[in-house]
Amino acid sequence: MESPPVDVLAIAAHRDDVELTCSGALLRAGRFGRRTAVIDLTAGESGTRGSSALREAEAAEAAAVMGLAARDNLGLPDAALENTPETRARLARLIRRYRPRIVIAPAREGRHPDHRVAAELVRDACFIAGLAKVEPDLPPHRPFKVVHCLSFREDWLKPTFVVDITDVFEAKLAAVRCYASQFRGVTQAGEIYPNGEPLIEILRHHAAHYGSLIRTRYGEPYHTAETMRVDDVGALDVSTF
Repeated sequence: MESPPVDVLAIAAHRDDVELTCSGALLRAGRFGRRTAVIDLTAGESGTRGSSALREAEAAEAAAVMGLAARDNLGLPDAALENTPETRARLARLIRRYRPRIVIAPAREGRHPDHRVAAELVRDACFIAGLAKVEPDLPPHRPFKVVHCLSFREDWLKPTFVVDITDVFEAKLAAVRCYASQFRGVTQAGEIYPNGEPLIEILRHHAAHYGSLIRTRYGEPYHTAETMRVDDVGALDVSTF
């Protein structure tokens, strides 16, 4: 029996990427009654710290914190991700299974090559998932919208929008802390540039910065290729002064 579709599906290169970049938005979506899920593209077997087995256990713990309906791992090679017809088709099959309306993808730029490739792979797989003649044993499904995380990378692109994560920020940190093998006692990880402070405090600084852009305490930034629509200019939010 098929499970009901999810509303928001986050897809990232590694276990822990989602927690760092978009767990606040997933937690907020859950507060609105949305079903959320995550696909990790690799098992993290090439990571400097920990092991793939340990990260699997940490990912399961973090999934419970985030209240996910499901979490999958595609098992693609860590530190060697490729956007090919084969990997697009494999990911498209999972997208069809979850049938999300919104997909959250990694940022299009980043230091780790897996992150950049994952952004392209996710976007292409979302398109391929809508082609009926590709993997025809599953009914096609193309998500309505793909958005890209921007946390920690304001050096190259201004966000299209910022999600207010003030009321779920401590839960976001709790999800990040599930990855003790990756983050306990460290001052740098992934795309986060170090300033000498513990990584958790750097996360707090970044979230406070993005929150300030929408006049709230904590925020998560996102980018879309398409222009956002406004229906009622009289209801515009975020004060100019």
